[in-house]
Amino acid sequence: MYRFMHKHGFDRYDDLYQWSIDESAAFWESLCEFCDVRFDTPATTTLSRPDDIMDAGWFAGSKLNYAAHLLRHKGDRAAIIFFGENGARRELSFDQLRQAVADVAAGLRKFGVVEGDRVAGFLPNCPEAIIAMLAATSLGATWSSCSPDFGVNGVVDRFGQIEPKVLFATNGYYYNGKRIDSLPVVAGIVEKISSIAATVVSPFLSDNEDLSAVNTAVEWREFAIAGSDLSFNPVDFDHPLYVMYSSGTTGIPKCIVHGHGGSLLQHLKEHVLHTDISVRDRLFYFTTCGWMMWNWLVSALAPGATLVLFDGSPFFNDGRVLWTMAEHEAVTVFGTSAKYISALEKAGVRPGDEFDLKHVRAVLSTGSPLAPESFDFVYDAIGENLQLASIAGGTDILSCFAIGNPVLPVLRGELQCRGLGMAVEIFDEAGNSIVQQHGELVCTKPFPSAPVCFWNDAGNARYRAAYFERYPGVWAHGDFAELTQQGGLIIHGRSDSVLNPGGVRIGTAEIYRQVEKLEEVVESIAVGQNWDDDVRVVLFVVLRSGVSLDDNLRSRICRVIRENTTPRHVPAKIIAVADIPRTKSGKIVELAVRSVVHDESVKNTEALANPEALEYFRNIAELGEA
Repeated sequence: MYRFMHKHGFDRYDDLYQWSIDESAAFWESLCEFCDVRFDTPATTTLSRPDDIMDAGWFAGSKLNYAAHLLRHKGDRAAIIFFGENGARRELSFDQLRQAVADVAAGLRKFGVVEGDRVAGFLPNCPEAIIAMLAATSLGATWSSCSPDFGVNGVVDRFGQIEPKVLFATNGYYYNGKRIDSLPVVAGIVEKISSIAATVVSPFLSDNEDLSAVNTAVEWREFAIAGSDLSFNPVDFDHPLYVMYSSGTTGIPKCIVHGHGGSLLQHLKEHVLHTDISVRDRLFYFTTCGWMMWNWLVSALAPGATLVLFDGSPFFNDGRVLWTMAEHEAVTVFGTSAKYISALEKAGVRPGDEFDLKHVRAVLSTGSPLAPESFDFVYDAIGENLQLASIAGGTDILSCFAIGNPVLPVLRGELQCRGLGMAVEIFDEAGNSIVQQHGELVCTKPFPSAPVCFWNDAGNARYRAAYFERYPGVWAHGDFAELTQQGGLIIHGRSDSVLNPGGVRIGTAEIYRQVEKLEEVVESIAVGQNWDDDVRVVLFVVLRSGVSLDDNLRSRICRVIRENTTPRHVPAKIIAVADIPRTKSGKIVELAVRSVVHDESVKNTEALANPEALEYFRNIAELGEA
């Protein structure tokens, strides 16, 4: 970041950022040069239709291949290190990775996969997922993946829309000490998606599994053609690379298509500049193949980082398994979620006291807002001399609007900065740009990683409705946020879950930050309930084992909220529940809880990791006031 900033004659990040917005085409051209993006065919125009985010054209006429950039490094240095919760460890060098991709790509060609076909993965976070993705995208095929904890209907809701020609799967996986067989689900998927011509099964649990129940099944080692040559098919800048999915909690998931060029450029910017990743780094991010952070993680092969993969429960071995891995594998950049950091603190786990983490120079956090107290915990219990970067973006853009910056200070409770090239502002309800006030996070100018389209979306109707209806021509991201005086951001929650008691808009994260300070409270979720021609705030809490919600604890919860926010934030009702429903990627689902509270149906419980938790929220309207 420092070299890039001074290359363009700037001494301050704010000036570099403003240039990247004002001279967007020049910025992205310079990034391509700085990060050695190799176009097989150069662009005729860098940016066309710059006044329309959805219809903007990037690098028209150019051809390149995403997989070629991720596989440009060679040698016996580790490209991927896999670490399983059961102690299993595997390592692939860059040369071994390139050969494995070549062999699988040859198998795909043999089965007739060509440019534009879809290839899907129902896989744990293992090397085979990366190999299969790179093999598919090297051919110009489009990749899509789900984690193996999805049920048949959840997978069919996703893959059934894109009709993959080949499905990659494993025979099972491990989670929290349990061996879980995937083959019955795989068989159900194949039965319901008729487009699947081959199901390539990797022996993740054990060799020589009986695959007879899975139509079209072929073992990985039989599918891959050993000793094949590696080649890449250059494709258009916007050629579909990935199909990602919305959470699907309000209906069938939307299929969001991202292109080769936009994904590559955006991730190179975020890795090389905003995270300072290079061949010296070992990058870990706790994720599954169903979360966009997997796609983000994999792109770090382009600057030559070693990827450290983990599959299993992060709380296996009392929450210490990831830190055992970080110490053993000399992880330099450790990525996780805000909820995991909070859970460590609640469990009394202090990784810096128990493990040698001298290599860890950065901790990244996303998935939900990181509370100010969690900043304190990271610097006290993990390391004093590291960069803590809370980052925020989404599946919609496959990247970040707000991100870390190694040349800026870390300010407690704030995301460090807006990402280069991302014209992020905060709008009030009338569409005015505001600072140091709560409002809608928007993007006002084009950026390369905006979706190419939604799958099977005639006239881009659903795409336009998803982001551009509230402020015409402006991307409304759905986050309720605040731009600080220092240029950082604070995320106050999702816009669609904003509470509105008495007409005052309140972000749910503002409540969670206060409630979860209390030792007795493990986790919380707040919704607005229609009540007496207004909206009342109802707070649900998950308590530590052995703790009961009595009047004293209710009073303390209300007091800590009132003293640190406003009286409007204080819930009218507080109820203890055993669990909180969440998506497969770990995000709590406020909209689903709100629907249940109002006795409305939740359209797609297949999208939830624990749909049974919804039952705890029924019939609360019949209960008395807190």
